[in-house]
This record gives sequence, structure tokens and C-alpha cells, in this order.
Amino acid sequence: MGGLPFTEGHEIFRKTVRDFAEKELFPHQKEWEKGKSFPREIFGRAAELGLFGVVYPEELGGSGGDYWYKVVACEEMIRARMAGMVMDLFAHSDIATPVINEIGNEAQKKEFLVPAIKGEKIGALGITEPGAGSDVANISTTAKKEGSDYVINGAKTFITNGTRADFITLAVRTGDKGYQGISLILFPTDTKGFTAMPIKDKLGNHSSDTAELHFENCRIPARYLLGDENAGFIYIMQNFQGERLVGALMANASAQLTVEDAMAYARQREAFGRPLIKLQVWRHRFADLLSQIEASKCLTYHAVDLFNRKEECVAEVSMAKLISCDLANRIAYDCLQIHGGYGYTEEYDVARYSRDVRLLTIGGGASEIMKEIIAKRFGM
Repeated sequence: MGGLPFTEGHEIFRKTVRDFAEKELFPHQKEWEKGKSFPREIFGRAAELGLFGVVYPEELGGSGGDYWYKVVACEEMIRARMAGMVMDLFAHSDIATPVINEIGNEAQKKEFLVPAIKGEKIGALGITEPGAGSDVANISTTAKKEGSDYVINGAKTFITNGTRADFITLAVRTGDKGYQGISLILFPTDTKGFTAMPIKDKLGNHSSDTAELHFENCRIPARYLLGDENAGFIYIMQNFQGERLVGALMANASAQLTVEDAMAYARQREAFGRPLIKLQVWRHRFADLLSQIEASKCLTYHAVDLFNRKEECVAEVSMAKLISCDLANRIAYDCLQIHGGYGYTEEYDVARYSRDVRLLTIGGGASEIMKEIIAKRFGM
């Protein structure tokens, strides 16, 4: 691709999002991280600023912007320094709802997508199960047709927004075993027989609402089927591309911020009679990290460019997620190391970052799955 397509409109939006992250969200970091939650009202405020509708059509209440507006949102929201909270917001706007826009009918969009863009309803994506994570084709939650209804039984786990979601874009088995028997259903969480239990004891992403979901004879109208029955696996794979791009963009931006924090620390922290940053070992380490971030950003922007133009980009998106998320974890290690013992305390943000970033190589498709996808795309 040529020069970056950020216009004046993108930069105005960038300032709006940065101010929101730094002035309205970050001041509550300690409280919300310790409390392992944040107010529901934040969804409404994010909607007011256009975060949820930035790439959705105007007729649905969105702004109709290109995907570079989403890039801006991802790069600036990390300045809230609460990966869990940010993950919840993007899980709502970029994981649970895009597939409704792509394959939902007008009634489904009106009932679920429009209020989601307004921040009036919160969405979650329900795929992962206690016995099926990366192996999406083997999910066991069932939806059996009974007259004009589906009756759902089963369980999901590690579901972002799980306890506060108003609806779940839910992967269920409507057919035989394997990928050809999976469907997507829009599931209202006020349905009788549904329960959600919070998962509180996590390594990181403390401010995120993560839950285990249970479905016991939950009866919903068949009109909530998304797209065609037994075609859900393909829809899920297509939906993953946006989720993985968001992951890559946030990995790069948070890595950049963490390196900048570490460089600032190294300028003021002295050892052996001079600032750490004057030691060649650390100057060279920072030079390596900055170069690797820039390379990862270029790869990710290339994938964004293809995605924005609706061109084939599965391999490129998988590469971007693989490289950026692995790199972010290496940067967490190096940047904590330069802080020494202080990095092992909560005094500096690198401790939180090191916990939170570990999820990036697991969620949205593990790094090992990214390698399998890339290998298959190149005929291996």
C-alpha cells in the first residue's frame, strides 16, 4: 500500500478517542481493576462518541466510516490502560455484532444491532465451551428445532461481557457432528433457563466481565437464527478476521506505549553512575523493539488495507495477529526487566500490561492456530 490514508476526519476522531481514554477512563484504572468491573454506563458513553457505530452504515445509526477509523479507535483506546475494559467494548462492537450486519435480516438488525450501536443493548459472542476452544467444529451446545422454536442446552466459557450481555451471538449445534452442523443464533439473555456465572480469578484483564454460561432448555423463536441453518462455521470464520485485526492493532499500540513508558523510566533511573538508557545494552534493546514494532505495524496495516477494500486477506490477518501478539509478549518481558524489582510491583503499569498481554496469543485464535491457517494457505 502507499501512504497512510488518515484524513483530517480520522485525526479529529483520534483526538476524541484519546481524550476519552486518558481523561474519562484512565483516572478510574485503579478502582475498576481492583473491583474487577466497570460501570455499564461506559457503553453508553462510548456509543455517544461514535465508537460502536464508526464503521456501520448510517441507516443503522452508524457513521459509515472506513476501517481506518477502527484503526484509530484501537490505537487510542489502549491509553485507558485497562485491557479488560477495552476488550469488553470491542467484544461488543467488533466481535458480537459485525456478523449481524453482514447476514442478519432487517428485523434482526432493528432488534439487536441498532440498539447495540446506540449502547442500549450489550452483545457477547458465545463460541468457546469447556471442551472446545480453538476446535470450533466440535462445539456441543445444541439447538433442537421444536415447532417454531429452538430449544438450547449446553454451556459456554470464557465469554466476554457474559454476565451483563443483553444478547449473545451464539454458536450452537443444529445438525450432525463436525463443522457442517453448526449454526449461529441471536440469544436474548432474559430467556428462561439461562444463567451466567462470573469468572473472577483470572491472571489478567481484571476489569473485563468474563463468564461461564449455562443453557437449560432455553426456548427461543426460530426467527432468531442468523443466516442459514448449519452454515454457522463459515460465518464464524469470516467474523474472526475483524476480531483478529482488532487484536493485532491493539497489540501493536499497547506494545508501543509500553516501550515508551520503559524508555521514560530508563532515562530517569540511574545505575553505575548514569541513566539506564545510556547503557549500550538497553539502547540496543530499545532499538530492536522499536524496529520490530514498526515492522509489525506495517504488516498489520497491509492486512487492514486489504480488509478495508474487501479483498482476500485471511493469510495476512493471521500473520498480523501471530506476529503482533507474540511480539507484545516479548516486549512485556523486556520492559518489565528494565524496571528491575520495581517492575514486579504494582507501582508501574508494566506489571498490569505483562498480565493482560498474555491473553493475546490465546484469544481470538491461538498463535498455533494462526500458524496452521498460514501453512494451509501456502499449500502445506
